[in-house]
Amino acid sequence: MSGAFRIAGKGRLTPARQARFSFDGKYYTALEGDTIASALLAHGVHLMGRSFKYHRPRGVISAGSEEPNALMNVARDASREQPNVRASVQEVFEGMKVNSQNRFPSLSFDVGAVNDMLSPFFAAGFYYKTFMWPKAAWKHVYEPFIRAAAGLGNAPKEADPDHYASRFAHCDVLVIGGGLAGITAALAAARAGADVILCDERPELGGAAHYDSSLTVDGQPAYDWAQAAATRLAARPNVRVLTRTTAFGYYDHNFVALAERVTDHQAIPERAAPRERLWKVRAKKVIIASGAIERHMVFDGNDRPGVMLASAARTFINHYGVAIGSRVGVFTAHDSAYEAAFDLANAGVTIPAIVDVRDNPGEAVRAEAARLGIEVMTGQSVVSTGGKLRVNSMSVIRKAGGTRRKIEIDALITCAGWTPSVHMFSQTRGKLKYEADKARFLPDIYTENCISVGACNGTDDASALVAEAFTAGTDAAREAGATGDVRTAPEAATAYAWTGGMIGTPEGAGPETHGKAFIDFQNDVCAKDIRLAVREGMASIEHIKRFTTNGMASDQGKLSNMHGLAIAAEALGKDIPEVGLTTFRSPYTPVTFGTILNHNRGPLFDPARKTPMHEREEAIGAVFEDVGNWKRAWFYPRPGEDMHAAVNRECKTVRESVGIFDASTLGKIEVVGPDAAAFLNLMYTNAWDNLKPGRCRYGIMLREDGFVYDDGVVGRIADDRFHVTTTTGGAARVMNHMEDYLQTEFPHLKVWLTSATEQWATVAVQGPKARDIIAPLVEGVDLTNEAFPHMSVIECTVMGVPARLFRMTFAGEMGFEINVPSDYGAALWDALYAATQAVGGCAYGTETMHVLRAEKGYIIVGQDTDGTLTPDDAGVAWAVSKKKTDFVGIRGLKRPDLVRSGRKQLVGFKPRDGKTLVPEGAQIVEDPNQPKPMKMLGHITSSYWSENLGTSFGLAVVADGRAKIGQTLYVPLEKETIAVEVTDAVLYDKEGSRINA
Repeated sequence: MSGAFRIAGKGRLTPARQARFSFDGKYYTALEGDTIASALLAHGVHLMGRSFKYHRPRGVISAGSEEPNALMNVARDASREQPNVRASVQEVFEGMKVNSQNRFPSLSFDVGAVNDMLSPFFAAGFYYKTFMWPKAAWKHVYEPFIRAAAGLGNAPKEADPDHYASRFAHCDVLVIGGGLAGITAALAAARAGADVILCDERPELGGAAHYDSSLTVDGQPAYDWAQAAATRLAARPNVRVLTRTTAFGYYDHNFVALAERVTDHQAIPERAAPRERLWKVRAKKVIIASGAIERHMVFDGNDRPGVMLASAARTFINHYGVAIGSRVGVFTAHDSAYEAAFDLANAGVTIPAIVDVRDNPGEAVRAEAARLGIEVMTGQSVVSTGGKLRVNSMSVIRKAGGTRRKIEIDALITCAGWTPSVHMFSQTRGKLKYEADKARFLPDIYTENCISVGACNGTDDASALVAEAFTAGTDAAREAGATGDVRTAPEAATAYAWTGGMIGTPEGAGPETHGKAFIDFQNDVCAKDIRLAVREGMASIEHIKRFTTNGMASDQGKLSNMHGLAIAAEALGKDIPEVGLTTFRSPYTPVTFGTILNHNRGPLFDPARKTPMHEREEAIGAVFEDVGNWKRAWFYPRPGEDMHAAVNRECKTVRESVGIFDASTLGKIEVVGPDAAAFLNLMYTNAWDNLKPGRCRYGIMLREDGFVYDDGVVGRIADDRFHVTTTTGGAARVMNHMEDYLQTEFPHLKVWLTSATEQWATVAVQGPKARDIIAPLVEGVDLTNEAFPHMSVIECTVMGVPARLFRMTFAGEMGFEINVPSDYGAALWDALYAATQAVGGCAYGTETMHVLRAEKGYIIVGQDTDGTLTPDDAGVAWAVSKKKTDFVGIRGLKRPDLVRSGRKQLVGFKPRDGKTLVPEGAQIVEDPNQPKPMKMLGHITSSYWSENLGTSFGLAVVADGRAKIGQTLYVPLEKETIAVEVTDAVLYDKEGSRINA
């Protein structure tokens, strides 16, 4: 293996498996399992990017998802590229093409670096002060320049050729984080018998065991134990282990979103495999084991390539077998950096000095440093670094003052302690508490059914961490009802007890204003920017965040937030909790639009819903229309027929013989419970107490403002059960409307609501011969008028299948609606269609249904109503109970404007010539010769030709419409004015004799 920094015998990767990739056009060799960062470091490449504002040279700083610097453009081929990929996370695959970003013309020579020299002009808040004047320059000068400079990578211009997947999952216990705590919790819960999902963003489980060589579990190295435990977990039928999977969003009611990178690490992905998969998980209990993130030290020049976190250096040497340099300096305020130094020294790397701002580091680490011959400089600070494209020296000074000492190095590791990763907990809107002695925030008050364990909960000791996680996993399983034997907890131990830690800038770091001490690497925010924000009057950390952009980069402040908060508190002279805490929001790490949305594109962008009878209707020539997501049969043309001819034939056939109609799309809601009638009394204008089982009633539902919201027929199946129908387009919103009121206004009512739209297949049979058609199929029901009158419902058997039979109509003829379980819908249709054909009937579609119902004056909510009509306006005031004292919308109905004269009312109309089809939506006026703008009286809501009436006709809303019946009004169009006669809304069988035939 070529590359001077790959250490033989170190790491867990095998030299037998290699992959070639390119970086900025130059080819390199990696080992299978390498990330871009570890592969480049193996070749001595530290310069990996440029910062956003100052275009300063930057290298990788971490080995995890918190990486702010090394963001790459990664391409598989010309059509597959993605910007802003973290080099510390992306695994190398054969043929990968990697390019650096935010530089021109090259990474080593970037003309944008002139911004670094002009940095005094680009201090925090410069944007708000610079681009305000002259005002005229914004659109033509400032805005184009700012838009061109914004962002780090370039978005692909080609369509994404990959496909994505989305899955829902339910589990008893979701464990976020596959480190020692997460694995222990998952093992305990799984052994107890709970259904468990364990996710971790790395390719394999282990967490801190990737770098911590001193940690053991049950007497073996922690990494080896983690891999064995992962194998045992994956073998259990009640466990799903998801690696390369990030929990990025935690939402209400324990709903957690996971992003799984399925093929991003593969050279040749399987054709059927998605690139990424979105998991939408609902868990009874969530165990957050997200660990902690190491903090960097804040000093001048802490951003040079070659300066990185101590844990990153340990990961690269212990997991990837890569030394980050041959002469590595250490600057720390915490014992864990010593362990990194020891691991590097044991691999043959020279450690010239460990600079510790503390006076008294832990005895154990000092003793080990002495044994290895490493100089420990306590009570001192690194105040600056040297080097251009890579660090080459560090300058050290004692806190109390003294001579500056320059030490030559080719890499520098830092550690200011650890920040618990509370992001997922914070997304639940849980409350944090501040632990002053260790300068960190920890979970305190929970709002969701979750628990934090391990380092994210502030538990540092390995044995205590395992015990805490084991208890959490056991308790979560017991809470879910699992009762299995969980055995005993693993035993973990570590060689060192960590102490120390700090936030902000160390004492003795020199006059901070003389240099750039970075806290937010991606957005180039320095410590002096925080202090400037305070001098400018910013007192809230949220204001400071927006003024400086600290924590607003793609890493969401994982490294910078605590430092920014500490420096602000110091400048304000306040304690840290007084300054406040910024809000962590989803996503935890950046998530591609493909993961979130691209499984819903092409045919799945707006998925079509089809009834169980769809294929049967298609076979007899149905033409379909889209109604919401539903495909509904529009009309059924015979050879030589256009739409108008087909609809005219269908209308005549239904009136003279019989027609069948697929009504499966009607919304259906099961309202069940001892208070079901009381609930419907509150939701509808009608009274329901006196509706007997076996009977139906037409109901009107209002909004709070008194306007019509939806309508439908409600059948009472039993004393405590109602079958509620809604409009096709209103099914979901009516269900939500009911649930909203049940949960927020009427929670005392014992009622359960169930959407049953897709559980029932419904065929409406309408016409004089309807009873003859269904009689042979319905078992044991007397269908005579006396036994089963109009507006009746009964549970019965149809063709041997349990069914609900309604006698009702939307066509104005004797009608029945048969509801059977959806699986039997096609068979029911076949039988009814055959019987209908035998007597000269037909199938009819939605257009015919619209004509037939309009002849009877039946409204369609959303077509004949527009959100401003009351029941009286719509001609259904009879459906509003005069006795009820309360229902949704009752107060709205009493508003003076809703009971005044002159309101628009639904009426019928016929063109005077009897032939012209008036366009829907056309305006109606009283005098067509009045000057413009004309006074509009209303508009046409429905307009059709009626083969049964022998005339065109329609429905309209007209001011004082019912008082104008018999009058002539006018519809002015672009090329003609149509005279129409105002009529009653009911133009066919006003007495209803045909319904009760």
